[in-house]
Amino acid sequence: MKSAWLARLEEGLIAFLLAAMTLVTFVQVIARYVFNYSFVWALELTTFIFGGLIFLGMSYGVKKGAHIGVDALVRALPPAAARIVAIIATLLCLVYAGIVFTGGWIYVEKMYQIGILAQDIPIPQWVPRLVMPLGFALLFLRFSQVLVNLLRGKEAHLLGDEVKEALKLQENVPTTSGNKP
Repeated sequence: MKSAWLARLEEGLIAFLLAAMTLVTFVQVIARYVFNYSFVWALELTTFIFGGLIFLGMSYGVKKGAHIGVDALVRALPPAAARIVAIIATLLCLVYAGIVFTGGWIYVEKMYQIGILAQDIPIPQWVPRLVMPLGFALLFLRFSQVLVNLLRGKEAHLLGDEVKEALKLQENVPTTSGNKP
């Protein structure tokens, strides 16, 4: 599943949300401590943006293989058994993402029907909460990609490999010696 535009959109949106959250928080701190003024809506907006980062970031973490977990038992298994365990784990992750997507969609639909506004920002409550089913739909897509790669026999990982990453970083660190001529 080649979806380069989706990957760029996902990365761009995550970067934008992180920059926006940082900017809103910075402006709020400056306003509060320098000008003794506070924006009422800043905390709520920051909370909504942070939620967006979480729900979009979890699928991005699956894409990059950045999630951590305990996989010592799986690594001790023979490759064929480890692959079967990875397929089962991926299927369970797909079930989980599907359940939470469905629940999130029902929740957003109820918020839409109720029609109340956010506390400090004049937008309907369902708008910022839409990121929950969207994030789990993306998560479902990413786990589907992992499952397809596993079924095709390609290398696919659910978890990050901290040891491999640490060793890779260690190779790039220049060594200094106290015995310079």
